Amino acid sequence: MTPMRPALQLTVFIEECDTWHHKPLSAEIVHRAHEAGLAGATVLRGIEGFGASSVIHGFRLLSLKQDVPLAIVIVDEEERVRSFLPTLRELVDGGLVIVEHVDVMHCPARDTTRAHP
Repeated sequence: MTPMRPALQLTVFIEECDTWHHKPLSAEIVHRAHEAGLAGATVLRGIEGFGASSVIHGFRLLSLKQDVPLAIVIVDEEERVRSFLPTLRELVDGGLVIVEHVDVMHCPARDTTRAHP
């Protein structure tokens, strides 16, 4: 079994319609995380949700503006995640950022060249 190591998980909750200089905010966050050398970032698209405003956001078939909730998840070493927080403070206005201590287990890629029984 691969040993566990401590890390931080950053989860950023925004809406799909949020923008940064006329570009999707989620794309800007992922791009900046990549530039910062973080281990990875994943954007998850929600079906429906609400936050502090108590307004329910979700997919509406006939709506031009889709404001479904998004969660951007980033996991890396504590120092690297904490150094990325000022960037998020600059980018995120009206969203929610959660920082959690997690344990990470790396699962190495399987050797696909070997025959499997």
